[in-house]
Amino acid sequence: MRDLMKILQRIVILLAIACLCISCKSAPSLGYNPWEVVTLPTDSTLQDVGFTGDSDRGWMVGSNATLLETTDGGDTWQEKVVELDGLNYRFTSVSFSGDEGWIAGAPAILLHTTDGGTSWSRLRLSSRLPGDPNTILALGPQSAEISTTVGAIYRTVDGGKTWQALVEQAVGVIRNIYRSVDGEYVAVSSNGSFYSTWEPGQTAWVQHNRTSSKRLQSMGFTQDGNLWLLGRGGVLQFSASEDLESWEDPLYPDQRTSLGLLDLAYRTPEEVWISGGSGSLLCSLDGGKTWLKDIEAENIPANLYKIVFLTPEKGFILGNNGVLLKYEQPESAA
Repeated sequence: MRDLMKILQRIVILLAIACLCISCKSAPSLGYNPWEVVTLPTDSTLQDVGFTGDSDRGWMVGSNATLLETTDGGDTWQEKVVELDGLNYRFTSVSFSGDEGWIAGAPAILLHTTDGGTSWSRLRLSSRLPGDPNTILALGPQSAEISTTVGAIYRTVDGGKTWQALVEQAVGVIRNIYRSVDGEYVAVSSNGSFYSTWEPGQTAWVQHNRTSSKRLQSMGFTQDGNLWLLGRGGVLQFSASEDLESWEDPLYPDQRTSLGLLDLAYRTPEEVWISGGSGSLLCSLDGGKTWLKDIEAENIPANLYKIVFLTPEKGFILGNNGVLLKYEQPESAA
């Protein structure tokens, strides 16, 4: 009987190990790597990238007041310096409409250019501004929309001389905030315990409970106007419809990855990319249903914080330690 019990115990252990191996199965390989590492003259953490009306001329911003310019579409970048007041600013967002551009950052700072970045001027911000500027979006001539680190939203139509509040109250300290092409916003609370939404015409943010016990990492809008979320433990979830309380079943794009998934972006309605810690990079070719892994990216010693596709052909992934990846469209994806 004792020998039988030992055998049964071994069987149970082997089954547990097998189940663990299955649950830790890695996503299959994408089979190619469309991302090229670009050498930069900085090791600062990169935050955002934007291009002027000239598709070859762009600007990238980051921590330590990092400001980089490209004139060849992003193949090479040169460091630029804007004379400030000596504080160690973290530029978090850059956006252009033609040659008119904006840079936002913290401690509270806002820069403006009308000549493609040849010269930058600093705009005064009210001391009563809730939080620090977090994101900035150029909307057209003299027009832009800004959000802050506590979810206040403002718009200017006179080049930054005056700003109109779009919400009556800020939502509180946020982890990240995302704006749709239609002007809707979704923001994740600082501890990832809930999220909030706002759309034009509403006077205040609407709060929502998170979809599971997994704390939220980041959220954004899908191509059809629904929501996506990335949660702790490598979970991905899409809202089932415009009803923000209805969600599809959670997905785990790479069950072997215990590191956080940090950002998601669409190159096309069907091709979706997710980036994360320690060079994690995943791709879906069917709108997010199944996922493949860019194996070569695992050799990149950086956390990949943000994915930006300016067009289906022009994309960048930004990371810490001055890591920048540039999308190079493979023939199979053309």
